[in-house]
Amino acid sequence: MTPWTANAGLSSSRATGPALDEVDAALVGAGGTELDAVPPDGGWTIRMVIHHLADSETNSYLRVRKLLAEDAPLIQGYDQEEFARRLHYDRPAESSLAVFRAVRGSTADLIDRLEDADWSRAGTHSESGAYGMEDWLEIYAAHAFDHAEQIRRARGAA
Repeated sequence: MTPWTANAGLSSSRATGPALDEVDAALVGAGGTELDAVPPDGGWTIRMVIHHLADSETNSYLRVRKLLAEDAPLIQGYDQEEFARRLHYDRPAESSLAVFRAVRGSTADLIDRLEDADWSRAGTHSESGAYGMEDWLEIYAAHAFDHAEQIRRARGAA
């Protein structure tokens, strides 16, 4: 069993399951001004979290492919705050939610086809140094769950 298939948040058979279900459940009934309410901690609005999930998941999508297809790739970091500021995170969120779902599902389909040896592939992250498949998995397995909880907290405060 690979680290991927051992993780319920990312297994292909449930790519539209636990992680996506958590985000969807956190968003049930959300709309209107609630999407743009700034939480008491001053963090991102729900709309901004949705756009971040899409942008982060697309970065994840590229990172895992570079790790698998290139020898010792450079995995580029990105400034999520600059993404939020420059990529107009106040725009409608529906297409970003669709991107999040699609790229996560596509990556799950890819990962389910990996051999055990693929999990030893590694490169270098521009911000944190050594970065391998299991590092990637550890970060992205929890990511959607963490943001689903952030959405719930923001909704509870609205």
